[in-house]
Amino acid sequence: MVAGSDLHARHAALSPRAAVWRAVRALALAALIGGGLALAGFVGFLRLVPSGGDHLNEKADGIVALTGGAERLSDALRLLAAGSGKRLLISGVHPATTENELARAQPDYAPWARCCVDLGRRALNTAGNAVETKRWVERHQFRSLIVVTSGYHMPRTMMELAREMPDVALIPHPVVTDRLRGEPWWRDWATAKLMGGEYVKYVAALVRVRLAPRMSSAETATAGRGADAPRS
Repeated sequence: MVAGSDLHARHAALSPRAAVWRAVRALALAALIGGGLALAGFVGFLRLVPSGGDHLNEKADGIVALTGGAERLSDALRLLAAGSGKRLLISGVHPATTENELARAQPDYAPWARCCVDLGRRALNTAGNAVETKRWVERHQFRSLIVVTSGYHMPRTMMELAREMPDVALIPHPVVTDRLRGEPWWRDWATAKLMGGEYVKYVAALVRVRLAPRMSSAETATAGRGADAPRS
């Protein structure tokens, strides 16, 4: 009886330690599975990121460019000048920016900037860009749209636009920024951080689009930048 009691006491003393190790192993396994899923999702996201190229042969009713880089603006104006669309919306413009300032900044495209460009000043994030673009498309009764933004930003942009305008044909025009034009992105920490951050935003937008009820147009268009850091 004494030996049995000693064995039971020893087992009881070891149980908390065994429980801790079981919890550690469970957490490690969960972290491993979660990391694997995140990596697989990131690889899938990279496959959605389009590469740049010459898209001047594309034609649509209108063109929309999302602010965030000078290359986006120049590409959008070049498409407009080439006759790829009837009008251009630049979404997410600073409230103080005017058409004349745009013409001075892009002298090669000044005639088009003064006649055929609309500046959207209400959008504060990508979801707001989509709402602002929808209103513009409805006002002009466009049925097709060329979308100009950075390649890494294109998957999230197309998802938001398709949600707001499911009956409008969307044609992506990815812009390759200077940061992504050189060596592979994974060799540069700043670029890798940019891609990783955009993947996180894409997943968050995907969850919201699929699971959350649609926000009202006014609420979405004026949403703060906290959920969507300034784009570059």
